[in-house]
Amino acid sequence: MDSGTWQLVGQTLVAEFSDLPDAGQVTRILLRLALAALLGGLLGIEREQKGKAAGVRTHMLVAMGAALFVLLSQQSGMEHDDVSRVVQGIIAGIGFLGAGTILKGDDEEKVKGLTTAAGIWLTAAIGVAAGMGRESTAVLSTLLALAIFTLIPHLVRLTEKPVQLVVEDSAEPNGKR
Repeated sequence: MDSGTWQLVGQTLVAEFSDLPDAGQVTRILLRLALAALLGGLLGIEREQKGKAAGVRTHMLVAMGAALFVLLSQQSGMEHDDVSRVVQGIIAGIGFLGAGTILKGDDEEKVKGLTTAAGIWLTAAIGVAAGMGRESTAVLSTLLALAIFTLIPHLVRLTEKPVQLVVEDSAEPNGKR
């Protein structure tokens, strides 16, 4: 290959990577994707510690994937309505992924995986928030989700314990009531 060919290859490579025109744009994209992955990972750690099928990697990939779809839409210059359709597609697609985590037993009341499916759905929403540059909303949503995953099971257990009433004998010392 001659120098003209190599020059053309070099120009083509530069043109292909020109979607990141400056360091500010690179930083913004890295921050949003990393935040989505981190927040998804926090939810995934909690789920994995509970022995659930969808763990750290799944939640990280769902959040980062949702953020990336939104970022790409914004980068391509899509109008608000078009980005809205992308978000609708994410919601529907994640619904299918979540549905795969739901298992129905023989008994109608034996359904497992609903919380995991809802968690994956929420993780995608957190990724969308991070991808749209709504970092505070993404962080607050993650904290609330962690509170739900952690605190609500304790509250449920408290309400399931039988209440024992202690009835004291109010008999007088001489045996009369």
